[in-house]
Amino acid sequence: MLDLYSRCVVGWMVATRESADLAEHFLSKTCRKQGIAPQQLVIHSDRGSPMTAKSVVLLLSDLGVSNSFSRPHVSNDNPYSEAQFKTLKYHPTFPNRFGSIADARAFCKEFFYWYNQEHHHSGIGLLTPAVVHAGQAKQWLNHRQQVLSAAYQQYPERFVNRPPQPPQLPQQVWINPPC
Repeated sequence: MLDLYSRCVVGWMVATRESADLAEHFLSKTCRKQGIAPQQLVIHSDRGSPMTAKSVVLLLSDLGVSNSFSRPHVSNDNPYSEAQFKTLKYHPTFPNRFGSIADARAFCKEFFYWYNQEHHHSGIGLLTPAVVHAGQAKQWLNHRQQVLSAAYQQYPERFVNRPPQPPQLPQQVWINPPC
């Protein structure tokens, strides 16, 4: 599960099958772990049977979570998840095959730690998802601005057009913006 604004992977699961029971367990566990308040979250998902199952729909209702679905027959409706999946697949340590489900889980544990804690995203001001998700982006961007200003003061000739500015965070992020 990916927080769109921070790009932080807030929950993940590797299972041998797809089912409504597993989806229900995954969603409730992740919402609890993240402290999601009712009416605070919109989950965007595909129209697969686990996400449209009555038990999952009722769970989302009980949790006060709204749902948003991909357009029918469209495989790339969530560019944020697609980008994250591409980062996963093209990571240098991604194996050709996993020897077992335990190997897949071990890989994902290491990968998602790296992705959240160390990987700097251009879409979030070259910060890590963990920094943005924890609400620390402003402090990091202020520190970067201090470093860039000091570099400009010391070597203004290196900056021909204007003083340097750090990349900024997006104001809003949407998949299906409200009408």
